[in-house]
Amino acid sequence: MFTANTDINKEIVMEKKKAVIVGGGFAGLSAAWELRNSNYQVTLLDKRNFSLFQPLLYQVATTSLTETDVSFTLRNAITGAKNISIFNVEVTDFNLEKKQVIANKEIFDYDTLIVSSGVTHNYFGNQHWAEFAPGLKTLENALEIRNKILLAFERAELEKDIEKKKTLLRFIIIGGGATGVELAGSLCELAHSTLRNEFHNFTSNDIEIILIEGSERILSTYDPSLSKKAQLQLEKLGAKVIPRSRVIDIQNDLVRISSEFGEKTFYTNTVIWAAGMKATAIAFKIAEKTAAKQDGQGRVLVNSDLSIPNYPDIFVLGDIANVIDLNNQPLPGIAPVAMQEGKYIGKLLKNKINGMKMKPFKYNDKGNMAVIGKNAAVAELKSFKFSGYPAWLLWVAVHIWYLVGYDNKLMIMIKWAWTYWTSKRSGRLILHEKDSHADS
Repeated sequence: MFTANTDINKEIVMEKKKAVIVGGGFAGLSAAWELRNSNYQVTLLDKRNFSLFQPLLYQVATTSLTETDVSFTLRNAITGAKNISIFNVEVTDFNLEKKQVIANKEIFDYDTLIVSSGVTHNYFGNQHWAEFAPGLKTLENALEIRNKILLAFERAELEKDIEKKKTLLRFIIIGGGATGVELAGSLCELAHSTLRNEFHNFTSNDIEIILIEGSERILSTYDPSLSKKAQLQLEKLGAKVIPRSRVIDIQNDLVRISSEFGEKTFYTNTVIWAAGMKATAIAFKIAEKTAAKQDGQGRVLVNSDLSIPNYPDIFVLGDIANVIDLNNQPLPGIAPVAMQEGKYIGKLLKNKINGMKMKPFKYNDKGNMAVIGKNAAVAELKSFKFSGYPAWLLWVAVHIWYLVGYDNKLMIMIKWAWTYWTSKRSGRLILHEKDSHADS
């Protein structure tokens, strides 16, 4: 009888360990999913009540998809996990001595802390450019850019001044990474295919889409042969690619660049920033509290198990973590890296509670892909490099596979099929923050 009571008392005393996850993106959500129904009481904190499939945000900005296609509520994503609690709050501080996370004046105790708050746009010391050149990282960003694009076409339809009309129909994308390339390609298809014959004051030939890149070539992390093919595919769609050019000024109606050929000014009302990212304020806050080092983008330098040096119970994941790969280079801030890190931490914590150790995190690099347009993409899968229709088909399959939620997969498949065969797009509503003519 005494032994039985002792066992019961042990069960009472051995409460579940508390794991607090800050951020419900790819990394945070993957960690939470791996810890479902485990011996941890998991608390997931995010200032949004939804998670976002960021790789497809550019399709919201260019009207191929709507906001509900690329987002899903966090509660729906973790339905049935009784050990996971979700709170819609904004984290502002940490008390490491008491092991507490502070958010909206609420306090959350933790035994293990996982920080995966994501990144924001990096204007490299020119934050005032943000007013004229929005980036593409949030749903609000995508809707703002969509409005700017569609309003430019509508205003050009009314414009009688030739030079002003040229300014309205000139779209400039800054940054030739995957986001900039995919955005440029989709915008070309919108301008030259979807909207063809819908306006009478201009033609698709009047529309100018310019992609500006600071380095030698677009998609600089890809094999040079694929970069060249991507540029050719973009130019075939109607885009103009300008490499080796640095932006030196952005104003309300112009972009000024500098290159080996001197300075040049482009007059435009639509500029989209895709040139760089930096860690969010929470990354700087946790680094300050732990005296952790950060790289030039604000990413926290972590140990091989993704923990912060001298803090074995604090882990940093996703885009805000500087994780060194086998080539002594930091891993890229992409979804597959974040998802693998989240899954790794979930397994590490479960092993830890059972007295087992985990090997250092090792990223399984399955390759890179970027879509340019219909039947046009580039793919780099280890030693295999290919482009065109096969790469495009693989890109479609991979993105459908990674989408969370059956409804999202089904709807996107239907919309992509519809767009593929008809060139029509469903997300072409112009939304105004304040509409003084709501009843007209």
